Amino acid sequence: MRYIIIGAGAVGGSIGGRLAQAGHEVVLVARGAHGEALREGGLRLLTPDDSLTLRLPVLSGPEEYRPTAEDVLVLAVKTQDTVAALDAWAPVAGDLPLLCAQNGVANERLALRRFPRVYGVCVWLPSVFLEPGVVVAPCAPLSGMLHLGRYPGGVDDTARRIAEDLERSCFLAPVQEDVMRWKYAKLLMNLANSVEAVAGPLGADPALGELFHRAANEGREVFAAAGIPFAGQEEQRALRGDRMDIRDVPGAPASRGSSWQSLRRGTGTIEADYLNGEIVLLGRLHGVPTPVNEALTRIANAFARDGREPGSLPAAELAALV
Repeated sequence: MRYIIIGAGAVGGSIGGRLAQAGHEVVLVARGAHGEALREGGLRLLTPDDSLTLRLPVLSGPEEYRPTAEDVLVLAVKTQDTVAALDAWAPVAGDLPLLCAQNGVANERLALRRFPRVYGVCVWLPSVFLEPGVVVAPCAPLSGMLHLGRYPGGVDDTARRIAEDLERSCFLAPVQEDVMRWKYAKLLMNLANSVEAVAGPLGADPALGELFHRAANEGREVFAAAGIPFAGQEEQRALRGDRMDIRDVPGAPASRGSSWQSLRRGTGTIEADYLNGEIVLLGRLHGVPTPVNEALTRIANAFARDGREPGSLPAAELAALV
């Protein structure tokens, strides 16, 4: 199999880099300064145990792509960029399998409108992308856990083959009949992203941890009202075990969430609409109030739109706004 990584940032770069390190054929897709850095200097993948430079083919988009029957497309862009990516790649991809290695639960449904073979990937993969050409994967001994399954449900030989490749590439990759149950569980965890992005790490102030607790409770309430199953925390911890501990990476910045990284890079957008905003949407569909997630969505979007510094809102002020 040849893996086409559409969006070679933190998650895409980590997956693509580890696959390439293990000997699998990988093509990265990236534009702008990041794409230029990848072409000129290769992908620098920093881990607790290695500092790797991987010279891989780099495309700027589907106009440069030449498909083969063994290709697997790995979509790793933020959800706010999913529709544009799908529209660009669907005309050239035929019936190739598409993996949604993304946070949130909206991507697979969007992809299925354009691709006949869609696979969900629940991404538990702390990683950092702040500098063009450089990705940090701070977990060890494994880099992450990637639950994989067919969307909307089931497994097939393609999923099993991909999982085998990932397992040989420093990942735990359970094949799941009900992969969305794991993605909804991850969505609950990602409700913390907006809190961290605007006010800093949850552990910095008890008020931030309390806000996340309230946001997660709203999430559980809307899941119950909608009849949506999700994996419990104990089930997740038991599977992960002690195989994915965040460790120091020499010369690398501290690990931060994807929304914080979007603000730091000044992208002008943030994925809050598809994390906290997903809870808001479900609440409106099923008659469950979600005031905390509504406020966090609004505030995070304002930070991205106005180019504000991540973590710059005092915890007490955020709590008062909510």
